[in-house]
Amino acid sequence: MSEAPAPSERPALPAASPPAPGRRLRERAQRAASIEDLRRQAARMLPRAVFDFYDGGAETESTLRANRAAFEAVQLLPRYLVDVSRIETGTRLLGQPAALPLAVAPTGAIGYGWPFGDVAIARAAGEAGVPYALPTSATSSIERVAREAPHTQLWFQSYMLRKRDFTFGLIERARQAGYQALIITIDMPTGGKRERDLRNDFGLPFRYTPRNVLDFASRPGWVARQLRHGLPALENMAGFVPDAVDASTIASSVGKNYDPAFVWEDLRRIRDRWPGPLLIKGVLHPEDARRAAELGADAVIVSNHGGRQLDGAAAALQALPAVAQAVGDRLQVLVDGGVRRGADIVKALALGADAVMVGRPMLYGVSAAGQAGAERALFLLREELVRALRLTGVADVSRIDGSVLFRGPGAAAQACGIHDAISAAGSIKPAA
Repeated sequence: MSEAPAPSERPALPAASPPAPGRRLRERAQRAASIEDLRRQAARMLPRAVFDFYDGGAETESTLRANRAAFEAVQLLPRYLVDVSRIETGTRLLGQPAALPLAVAPTGAIGYGWPFGDVAIARAAGEAGVPYALPTSATSSIERVAREAPHTQLWFQSYMLRKRDFTFGLIERARQAGYQALIITIDMPTGGKRERDLRNDFGLPFRYTPRNVLDFASRPGWVARQLRHGLPALENMAGFVPDAVDASTIASSVGKNYDPAFVWEDLRRIRDRWPGPLLIKGVLHPEDARRAAELGADAVIVSNHGGRQLDGAAAALQALPAVAQAVGDRLQVLVDGGVRRGADIVKALALGADAVMVGRPMLYGVSAAGQAGAERALFLLREELVRALRLTGVADVSRIDGSVLFRGPGAAAQACGIHDAISAAGSIKPAA
């Protein structure tokens, strides 16, 4: 691994923490009955361009919609007269205990939703006892998050940039800061075409237009927070572009520098150099999952980048059973994309996942009310998971398997391509 720049060689970053939300915002977040409620609150808090940047997908957004439709198409087949007075939601991820079969997915540019929102979400994850994955494109640095969220199990997500030494330097910084696992995202040889951003004049490098100036002015509270704490900076990328002073310039350069020549042999070199658990994110094809297992990865994340890359790609939940079958027990399997309910976690585990990752629910929560909103998002998912387990007749998440899935010829399931996946799920985990 290339040497990380010594601390004295990096630009000094002022100490800062996410602002606490006011009482009104906290109370409103506490009244949120679902992730969708938090989504609506975030939409009221953010300029449309920022909300759409978080909420949107690529091109016609067919994959974005498919992610959610796939979960809705799966039906559960509950059993009753089972003792569900005590529910166990704990599990182990990458050898470490987690209070839920869930990790917080890496999501970039969180600071546009809430100042130092990365720290706020990391702290919320620590309070909930689940891992938090910090992205390369975070608006809080590797070191800042490690310092401000010392009790959180931290993972670091890295893209592969053409500046390989810079990328390896980031990974080494994560190792030195005590991050427990490394995620390499493989589904971004180039950026997706996100048309909501184009329509909103929201782009990097950022430019002011009459459309987005009026949009920002419509959210004076958001403007006040940004002015008070300063426009977000991609702190991990300091030094990537010499003399760059703002996030827009850096992000634009990063976006043009994803490495389309990154291949399996390059990934093997990272495996050889990184001493801890390695997760490969962006796997949809079972053959890629097999190669990840052969390479020595500890986990794969079945993901289509939240529908933000290849529009028309399979829903992550559709791809999950074949991936789980391909790797067996050689590594752990996580899935992201479309998780909005506790019952979705049950469905994902029944189809072969060891855990889910959640991204947008955390963005909605933190944008609505800072750390309090992020905590509410995780609380809602846990509460719904416990309720879904009780109503399904499963007292322990470790006992979720294909037997909880309804295998009838439902038209909705067939239409979403999930029916065959459900039929295959029974061979992934033995029925209890």
